[in-house]
Amino acid sequence: MEDEVTRLTNEQRRNAGCGDVGTDERLRTAARNHSQDMATHDYFSHTGRDGSSPSDRMRAAGYPNPAGENIAYGYRSPADVMDGWMNSDGHRRNLLNCAHQTIGVGLAFDGNGRPYWTQVFGR
Repeated sequence: MEDEVTRLTNEQRRNAGCGDVGTDERLRTAARNHSQDMATHDYFSHTGRDGSSPSDRMRAAGYPNPAGENIAYGYRSPADVMDGWMNSDGHRRNLLNCAHQTIGVGLAFDGNGRPYWTQVFGR
């Protein structure tokens, strides 16, 4: 499902005249870790429980040029989460920022099966 979000992201970016973003495993690790932390500890925020920012988490995973983050929860499919992000001005701006070159997508489920999504971008 993570790779499908990346595919759909690139489809939207092409439609907007931007180049594709490539998956970076360091960004994927940062995204997965944040999704898992939110799912495990029942919170939803760009700020980690330890006070970390998205940029802090991307750098901690070894990525030197962090650029942006989208998060969501409750969406059951890649198409649904993408629709949610594309219908939100701030999330849409992140997705369609042509300066972004790399992406990492993370998905985790809480104890009730609710999905938590994190999408991070780098330059």
